[in-house]
Formats: sequence, C-alpha cells, structure tokens
Amino acid sequence: MSGPPRYNVLGVGVSALSLAEAAAAVVTAARTRRRGYVCLCDVNSVSCARRDERHRSILNQSLLTTPDGMPLVWLGRRAGQRGITRVYGPDLLEAVCAATAGTELTHFFYGAGPGTAELLATRLARRFQGLRVAGTHTPPQGELPAAEAAALTARVGELRPDFFWVGLSTPRQEAFMAEQVARLDAGVMLGVGAAFDLLSGRVRQAPRWVQRSGGEWLWRLAMEPRRLAPRYFKNNPLFVLRVLAQVGGLKKYPL
Repeated sequence: MSGPPRYNVLGVGVSALSLAEAAAAVVTAARTRRRGYVCLCDVNSVSCARRDERHRSILNQSLLTTPDGMPLVWLGRRAGQRGITRVYGPDLLEAVCAATAGTELTHFFYGAGPGTAELLATRLARRFQGLRVAGTHTPPQGELPAAEAAALTARVGELRPDFFWVGLSTPRQEAFMAEQVARLDAGVMLGVGAAFDLLSGRVRQAPRWVQRSGGEWLWRLAMEPRRLAPRYFKNNPLFVLRVLAQVGGLKKYPL
C-alpha cells in the first residue's frame, strides 16, 4: 500500500489526506497485517520535531503522519492539497471503530491514567455494537520497566490485535511506537494522545465550532492551564514565526 503524498511543515512530512481516507488506509493496513505506526501531528508535535531530531525522524518514517490541528490543514491547502481535512485523534478512533464493528478486526488500548483505557473500551463497545476489544493496559509513568515490557510483548503476542491504540503524551507516544513496532505482534499502532481521556468522558471536548475555527488550543488551555500554558505560550509563537520564514523563503526546512 503506497502512502499519500506528504507536504513539508518545518521539516515534517505531513500526509495529505482526509479523515475518511486516513480511516480507510489504516483499516486496509490492518487487514493486510502491514506493520507500521500512525502519528497524529499538531503544532506541539511539529515544535517538538524542531527541538528533537529523533522525534522528527519518527514522524517522517511513519506509515502516516496526519494533520491533527487546523494550522496544519491550512498549510496543506496552501500547498495545493485541497482535499485535506483535520484528522483528529478522537474522530479517527471513532471512524475506525465504526468501520470495524461487527468484523473480525480487534482493538487493544494502551495508555492514559489508571482505569481510563478500560472505561474507554467499555464505552466504545457500547456505542459500536460488535466491536472486538482484545485488551487494555495502563503503563506506569516514565520509562517502561524491562519486565513489564517483556510481559506486554508476551500478552500482545497471544492476542495479536489488529489495532494497537496508544494514548500517551507527545513525544512519549511516538517514541514508544517507533521502539515497539517491530517487537509487538500487532497490526497498526496509532498514537491518539488525549483521545482516551476525551472519549472516555474524563475530559470535556471542545465544541465542534471551536475545533473547526482552530481555537481548540484556547479551549484546552482553559481546561488545563497549569499543564498547557508553558507549551502553548512557547510553542505557538515560535511555530508562527518559523512558518512565516518557511513560506516567505527566508529559511529552508528540508525533510
């Protein structure tokens, strides 16, 4: 399966596709047991990629790196990719669950805080009749101990899920997927971040009109000011300045 074209955002190759195309692509990859990981990329992830060459490399070597954030959608359309839509983590998770409910394809949920993955799996199974949940796991904070990593490998090897959903923060979840993609006997790994908290109901989602306007970061800042203020007030202005330099031809950001 050849991937969609990518456009350059500060040295990150972002996949030019819509939500429907992203969901179809990962379902096809799962059915063919094509190994790979999917990154959902927003301003924070691009900013991390400017600071960390390894993170940038992980994004550029993915099966897909989708535009999860309206600024990336706008930049893609400016680059001539008119069919792009936002591929938002909760939306992608729901779309794939809807497409696979009642089929043989199975899902494993890894991440978030204690009890969140289990609650998410329960809610999704109620919403999407016939959805097959292979299992859930809540990892410890920080580095995954060797013994727990070995146990996870063994458990996933028994279950062989077709979709391995990862709900950690950026860049931790991307590093986890890149490290584990060759070790875990799973189909497609998808890093959807806060989707676990949002779809489990533990964190309130922004209204659709806020999401479409590109103002979701303000909504999330109001919800979690202590955690997100340092990220947004540093990353967002730098992102804008760098994009202006790239668009204006003042600086090159090679892939």
